[in-house]
Amino acid sequence: MAVSADDLSAPLGQKSTRKRRFRLPFSGTQALATILALLLLGFGGVAIFNNNPMGGEPVVRVAIKAPAATEDKAAAKPPVEVKHGTPETAKAPEAPGQKTITIIDGSSGARKDVVVSSEGSDSATVDSPPPIMTGIDQKLLEKSRHGMVPIAIGALKPVTAYAAGSEAERARAMKTPSISIVIGGLGVGAAKTTDAIMKLPPAVTLGFTPYGSEPGKLVERARAQRHEVLLQLPMEPFDYPDNDPGPQTLLSSATAEQNLDRMMWHMSRFQGYVGVANFMGARFIATDTAMQPIAREASKRGLALFDDGSTPRSVAAAAAEGQGMPFARSDVAIDAVPTSADIDKALARLEGLAKERGVAVGVASALPISIERISAWAKTLESRGVMLVPLTTAMLKSKSS
Repeated sequence: MAVSADDLSAPLGQKSTRKRRFRLPFSGTQALATILALLLLGFGGVAIFNNNPMGGEPVVRVAIKAPAATEDKAAAKPPVEVKHGTPETAKAPEAPGQKTITIIDGSSGARKDVVVSSEGSDSATVDSPPPIMTGIDQKLLEKSRHGMVPIAIGALKPVTAYAAGSEAERARAMKTPSISIVIGGLGVGAAKTTDAIMKLPPAVTLGFTPYGSEPGKLVERARAQRHEVLLQLPMEPFDYPDNDPGPQTLLSSATAEQNLDRMMWHMSRFQGYVGVANFMGARFIATDTAMQPIAREASKRGLALFDDGSTPRSVAAAAAEGQGMPFARSDVAIDAVPTSADIDKALARLEGLAKERGVAVGVASALPISIERISAWAKTLESRGVMLVPLTTAMLKSKSS
C-alpha cells in the first residue's frame, strides 16, 4: 500500500483530509485566443453590415458657421472658374466683348495668351480703335466702324507709298536675278518679332498677324528699320474649327459682307502695310467665291496680295489677275524642315530658281535657326550674282517679265 507524505506527517490516530484544487476546463492561452477571435468577429460584422465606403478613414468633424448675408448683393463677386494647367495656359477672366486666344510660339513651343476683341461681324459694338501710327500718310486712311483702314487716292496707293527700297535698287533688280523672302507670323511674341526686325536684312519683308497686344508699335519699329510690311488675314483652314486661326477669321461659309467686315477689323489693327496675305486658310484661299471679294476689296484700297504657297489648290493668283493688282506666290517654304542643313538647301534652291527665272520668292517663320541661317546666307548672296529684294520689287519684276 502506498503511503503519501501527508499520511506520514499526520498525527497518530487521525486521517489526513486531501485538499481539492479547482481547475478551469481550458488553459489561459485558449482563453486569450477566444477573446481575440470574438473581437475580430465583431469588427467583421461592422464592416459587412455598415455601408460606409470611408470606413477605417480618419474622420474629423468641424462646425462651420455660414457668413451673414450682405444686403448689397450687387457688390458680391461671382466665382471665377480657373482651369488648372501650366502657368502659360491658365487664362484670366475675359471682359465683355473680348476673347482670349492661345498662340503657340513656333520657336520655343511656349503658349502665349492674347486678348483681342471677340465681336462678330454682325455685332453693333465697336471696340476702341488702335491709334494712328507715326510715319503714315493721312491721305491714305479712311475711317471705318472698326478704326482707320487703308484707301487709295487716284495713283497714290499704299503698295507704292510704303514700298521699301529705292528707285535705283529697283532698276538694278530688273537686270539681276532677285530673291524676296517673307517672314510670317509676327506681332505675337515681342522677343521673336524684335529678333526678326533687328537681325534680318532690311530687304526681308515681314508679315504681321493682327493679334498682338500692341502690333502697331512693332510695325513702327519694323518700318523704322526699312522693312516692308504685310498684314496677314486669318483665313479658314480645312480642319476649322479644330484648327482655329483666331477671332474674326474669314470663313468660306460666311457671306461676302460678313467677310469684308472682318477684313476691315483686321485692316484697322495697324497701318503702313503694302498688302495682305493669308494666315493659314487652306480652305478659304481655295474657294473662288470667298476669295474674289477679298481680292477685289484689297485692290480697291491699293494693296498687293501675297499667297504663302501652302496649298496647291489656291485661287489667289487668278483672283489677283482678275483685278490687275500686284501679286506674288511663294516658291519655297524655307524652314519646312527647321534644321540648318535643310534651310541651307532651301535657300540654295531659291538661288537656282532666281537664276533660272529671274525672280524667286521664299517664305519662312521667325524660328531662331531660320533667322540665323537667312542672315548668314544674305551676307554673301550678292557675291554670287543674286540680289535680295523687298516683296514689292519681286512683284513688279514678275509683272514686267
